[in-house]
Amino acid sequence: MWSKIRGIYALLVVGLGLGFIILMNFLTRKRNNSRQTRKWCRSFFPLMGSPLEKVGEFDLSADLIVLNHQSIIDIICLEAYHPRNICWIAKKELGDIPYYGYALKTPQMILIDREDRRGLASLIKIAKEKLEQDRPLVIFPEGTRGRGAEKFLPFKPGARVLAEKLHLKIQPILLFNTRKIFNTKPIESQATHLRMVLMPAFTPDLSTDWYAKLEQDMQAEYNKHYQELNG
Repeated sequence: MWSKIRGIYALLVVGLGLGFIILMNFLTRKRNNSRQTRKWCRSFFPLMGSPLEKVGEFDLSADLIVLNHQSIIDIICLEAYHPRNICWIAKKELGDIPYYGYALKTPQMILIDREDRRGLASLIKIAKEKLEQDRPLVIFPEGTRGRGAEKFLPFKPGARVLAEKLHLKIQPILLFNTRKIFNTKPIESQATHLRMVLMPAFTPDLSTDWYAKLEQDMQAEYNKHYQELNG
């Protein structure tokens, strides 16, 4: 019962906070894609009584960020604390959602149609434009939200194609317990320890199976911290 009550509270915090940010994004959209406004996401953590612990440092020379996906809170974590004007890559359907879609469209994020055969070519073209605007790309290699347990969903090829076609330096980032702090199916929230682990950035060696190694390295590092936090 208590987790349900916390979940409703978290929903209100996210919903009201997102509405305020969308409004301010609209008013400040010409100022670096409302980057300063988007950083107001960090107010979520004190309101939930769960500060976010950061391990490691952001590499400001990385142009592609890959991270595991558990909850809408994953986006809040990175928007709140990344120093640069990041650009999310998301499926087009999210931009069509009333209310939430404006949070993606107003700051000019990349929305891709996965049913369009020309989608990959379009993604490369738009991604290059965003990089020229000094916006690092952010993608969930799992493609959708996982269960927040110990095992990642298999990585999809999108991040690999972007890195190889555009010769990008990558920073892997791991998030822990974001699904516990706010789960939407069912709506619930638990008091928990949130952590963001910033792994070292690297430039892929295209002569190797670097993408499979990235998945293995992220999984291994995730398991270590997961056990430390959750037992």
